[in-house]
Formats: sequence, structure tokens, C-alpha cells
Amino acid sequence: MNPSSTRSFDETLWAARCFAFLSPRLVDADPAHDMDHVRRVADMARALTVAEGARLEIVLPAAWLHDCVLLPKTSPQRARASTLAAEAAGEFLRLSGYPPSLIPAVEHAIVAHSFSAGIAPRTLEAKVVQDADRLDAIGAIGIARCLLLGGAQRKPLFDSAQPFPDQRPPDDTSNVLDHFYVKLLRLAELMHTASARAEAQQRTQFMQQFLAQLRREITPPAP
Repeated sequence: MNPSSTRSFDETLWAARCFAFLSPRLVDADPAHDMDHVRRVADMARALTVAEGARLEIVLPAAWLHDCVLLPKTSPQRARASTLAAEAAGEFLRLSGYPPSLIPAVEHAIVAHSFSAGIAPRTLEAKVVQDADRLDAIGAIGIARCLLLGGAQRKPLFDSAQPFPDQRPPDDTSNVLDHFYVKLLRLAELMHTASARAEAQQRTQFMQQFLAQLRREITPPAP
């Protein structure tokens, strides 16, 4: 494989190999980080790769393998999950005969995708993978994933005394709704690529409409 070109990259072959490696690792994944999430990230990453001129032979395996190690959000090791995933992915790719010269770039894209790790992506490919993963956290699918995960964690939907963090700091450790204000509504401004920024703006607008409708429905009617 020529590292400077994607023409000799067998996308179908490596997607299938990554899928086979990943599937057993996600058997017990939470409902927001299942195989469907990975497929969506891989599909979005491919679309961003085409739009932005990135290298598919780096983006694709990184997108498929970015969650190959998952730790609970409550784990003290949570911020290291992407580093552990990069190490596991790199070992898998080496044993599978992936070109050694490409693996460090794949590993970096995996390490840098995580919001909690706070590692800045240094390459276009890493930016594409991070953008693709963050796009799946917002919009209609982002709302669904947020509610699914909050339910799995047995969190209340909102603080019944102050449902919206208008007069208090948002705290997504105690309720689901505050996660929009802690993270999800901020993601559009953190996108790196022009294609992702445009999509993120539309998805963020949809979340804002959802929150406005929710506020209307749970606000007691005036006497």
C-alpha cells in the first residue's frame, strides 16, 4: 500500500476485518456506544474524508476501532479509554498485516477522538475522526443516545426543582438534561472541518428546538 494514496486501499476488506475484531468487544457496550454507533461514525468519517481530502486508509480503521476499548463514564480511568483503544487497535492492525507506516497515524486519530481525554488532533485524519464521532453525539441521534445512556445510568431526566440550568451551573452527573449544556450544545463550535461545522450547526439547531419544546411542555401553565 502506498501511504500517499488511497487507490490501493481495500476498504471492504479492512472494514470487514475491523468489524470482526470489534464485534465481540461491544457485546456489553452501553446503548449509546454499540455497533450501530460505530457504523454511523465510520460512514460519516468516510463522507468527511471525501469532502475534505483526507486519507481513507488512516481514517477508516481509526473510525471503526475508535471505541474498541470502552470504560464506564464513572471509571477513574475514563480519560485513558481512547489511549487504551489506540493501543489495542494498533496491536490488532500490526498482527493483521496493516502497513506499519500507517499505524501511528491511525493510533493518533483514535487517541484524539475522545472529548474527555482533551487531546488535540494534529492531522486532518484525526480531525475527521473526531468530527465524525462528535456529530453522532448531536442532532436527533444525539438526543436519542443521550436519553438512552441516561436511562441506562438510572439518572433522572431533569432536576425537578430547576429543570433547566438557567440560575445554576449545569451538572450532568445528577441528571440527563444538563448534559446538553455541559457538552452537546458546545460541540458545533469545536468542529474542525468545514463539512462537519455545517452539519453540526443544523443538528445543534434541532437540539435547541427540542429543548425549547421540552421547556414549554414541562413548564406549569400560568394560573
